[in-house]
Amino acid sequence: MPPASSCDCPHLDCVGEITKEELIQKSHGQCQDCKVGGPNLWACLENGCAYVGCGESHTDHSTVHSQETRHNLTVNLTTLRVWCYACGKEVFLERKLGPHSPHANSKPLPSPQNAVASFNFPGVFLSPSGLTGLKNIGNTCYMNAALQALSNCPPLTQFFLECGGMVRTDKKPALCKSYQKLVSDLWHKNRPSYVVPTNLFQGIKAINPMFRGYSQQDSQEFLRCLMDQLHEELKELVPEPYDQSNGITVDDSPEEDNHSQSDNDFQSYEIQANREWQKEKNMINDFYLDMDKDVDTTTETTPIISSQGAIKVQGRTSDIQMSNNTRPQSPVQMEGHIPKMSSSPPKAASGWPSLNPAHKKVTTFSPPKNKRQKKYRSVISDVFDGTIVSSVQCLTCDRVSVTLENFQDISLPIPGKEDLAKLHSSTHQTSLVKAGSCGEAYAPQGWIAFVMEYIKSWFWGPVVTLQDCLAAFFARDELKGDNMYSCEKCKKLRNGVKFCKMQSLPEILCIHLKRFRHELMFSTKIGTHVSFPLEGLDLQPFLAKDGSAQTSNYDLLSVICHHGTASSGHYIAYCRNDVNNLWYEFDDQSVTEVSESCVQNAEAYVLFYKKSNEDALKERRRVSGLFNMMEPSLLQFYISRQWLNKFKTFAEPGPISNDDFLCLHGGVPPNKATFIDDLVVMLPQNVWDHLYSRYGGGPAVNHLYVCHTCQIEIEKLEKRRKSELDMFVRLNKAFQEEESPVVIYCISMQWFREWEGFVKGKDNDPPGPIDNSKITVNKNGHLTLKQGADSGQISEETWNFLHSIYGGGPLVTVRPSISHQEAESSQSEEKIEVETRSV
Repeated sequence: MPPASSCDCPHLDCVGEITKEELIQKSHGQCQDCKVGGPNLWACLENGCAYVGCGESHTDHSTVHSQETRHNLTVNLTTLRVWCYACGKEVFLERKLGPHSPHANSKPLPSPQNAVASFNFPGVFLSPSGLTGLKNIGNTCYMNAALQALSNCPPLTQFFLECGGMVRTDKKPALCKSYQKLVSDLWHKNRPSYVVPTNLFQGIKAINPMFRGYSQQDSQEFLRCLMDQLHEELKELVPEPYDQSNGITVDDSPEEDNHSQSDNDFQSYEIQANREWQKEKNMINDFYLDMDKDVDTTTETTPIISSQGAIKVQGRTSDIQMSNNTRPQSPVQMEGHIPKMSSSPPKAASGWPSLNPAHKKVTTFSPPKNKRQKKYRSVISDVFDGTIVSSVQCLTCDRVSVTLENFQDISLPIPGKEDLAKLHSSTHQTSLVKAGSCGEAYAPQGWIAFVMEYIKSWFWGPVVTLQDCLAAFFARDELKGDNMYSCEKCKKLRNGVKFCKMQSLPEILCIHLKRFRHELMFSTKIGTHVSFPLEGLDLQPFLAKDGSAQTSNYDLLSVICHHGTASSGHYIAYCRNDVNNLWYEFDDQSVTEVSESCVQNAEAYVLFYKKSNEDALKERRRVSGLFNMMEPSLLQFYISRQWLNKFKTFAEPGPISNDDFLCLHGGVPPNKATFIDDLVVMLPQNVWDHLYSRYGGGPAVNHLYVCHTCQIEIEKLEKRRKSELDMFVRLNKAFQEEESPVVIYCISMQWFREWEGFVKGKDNDPPGPIDNSKITVNKNGHLTLKQGADSGQISEETWNFLHSIYGGGPLVTVRPSISHQEAESSQSEEKIEVETRSV
């Protein structure tokens, strides 16, 4: 049955004016008959009636009141859902503002043909959205809690609600479409009591077999899997800088020359630092400002173990989930993105097959460089990606190595009593401050407060705060003993010191507390309570000196909790509703309002914090006022719908970026022309002038047109694809019909798949030069086909055709089986050669 609309109930005329403040005040009251408190109290909506009564969970005085007074409409003060006793069904009210509402007199800007932006902010709605439960479809509480936590992240949710036209993908299983539908259902005005997330769950199971079946899974692992796939499906190529004066694209990728890679690709900067830690801090913060010239940015492969036994920032088991591991196509190292602080390829990047040819004994072929490296971004990377800069110093030669790495979430250790005592001690604080680490986090705390907390810990266990966990993660690590540092200058294992800080802060910070320890035979859970702030989490002590973030304060959005043991348990989520700023508990299908103290006492497992910036709120009000001025404008400006969503929801939206609907030549790409209305919003001139003067960026767009240059390039590309594909099919057909070829040429299937994707239109860029280096092996100075290599067989004509277009190599051939007589002759020749060598 479809939900009832406001026009279906004839009793709505009896509803009086009501404000959010009045409803909130009533929700903290009690039943006027039996004096029982909330939640789930019901308030009468009859004009002039202020009655509040209990529901069916108690004596149901609200129903008694309706029967005695003939007042038909009542509202649940927890869920804000309205029930009509006369109609016997739920009804939905339109926006009904009282005289105290700050937006009661505002007039929305008209939106002709959906082209002009209607700049509305979350107002005072009688029935807030987002309070819909999720049905448990077989031990899926881990998924439901994670989805509710993500759903209450405004930057992400508003993208799927307001920028739905940008949610396009041809990749299976199209999880972004399933998530968009789920978010729309959860935040629909006429919402149901719960939603069944079947489609999204089926998509997750198709991606990762771990989530198949009905066993309990880890909520944080589900989050990573979901966000990785959303990024993969929604990622877009970041346009390269375009030089309009010369009409060429500026290539920031490494120069493709013949110089030694050992000279150019990995340059190191040797720092003779003073052992005094204050000087070391200043030098490190200063020298990585200009990494393009002389800083060694190689990724260390040796695990770096903290004092808590946690591997940090290194390898696949790192506590920080690096973008190049979680999202292989993310705008970081694995996809070829060179961080702007480095001009050399990362050492661990698989795309660079030959890191140092000088160390090879036989160098018969130098593998070709990869094609131009690309940068990718998506709404996931925009919202959740941050950057950590880590520094390791050799205590023998004082060489400092710096690594810049992206993260999507941070996994923090929960320190024990001994770790807390070390973190809080004055000696350790001093060493931390000198090392440029996180001692500032404890600067305001004196010995009296520490002693009081230490005494409490004897009775109630250790008092651990989220700030303690952050301080433990960013604390200075001494690399010695079994965990010595492999110094590239000394070429030996040396004692070292490592510390790290945040270079850039994400819009939403996802924090994972390491509560579970998985041993070989069993798993355990750390049940220590970690206190966390609902507002004002300050990350300034952990921010690098030249960090790019203007805002370092965060407010809590949602928290995922786990109740139970490591082997069994239940997940729930506490989330702050963005409409009424009240906290709710999401327990599968059940949604209940809770107090702030209830949230603070929760056993947190994953926390989502959002940047808090009062200036951003003021700026939005100012722009909203410009809209309401209705000032006549001679020019209208187009702006990216996605950037406008950032302006509405981000604390730091950054410069205006219209590149998501423009090509390098300033026009609309032909492949986006059919849905351009989904990508842009039209602004009046006064609003554009204000946004442009405040944030910069651009470019300014008054006229939308399909780019003729791109259209010609597309036609040329299609012609080239067809020509190459037709020629290959013809040559390969002739090769298959040949009964006994004299020689067969081998080609790397990895390269061939890239070429096939290009000619079939799956990849817009042609592959680089042919790279057969991975299918060859050197035997006695001759390159032969490696046994079991991933290779294909083609004819000489086909090889010449592909090589004439793409170049590369090396040339690898195999000869068909020869006759028995020739084989014996060949064996005798080999025996003679072996005997001659032995002599």
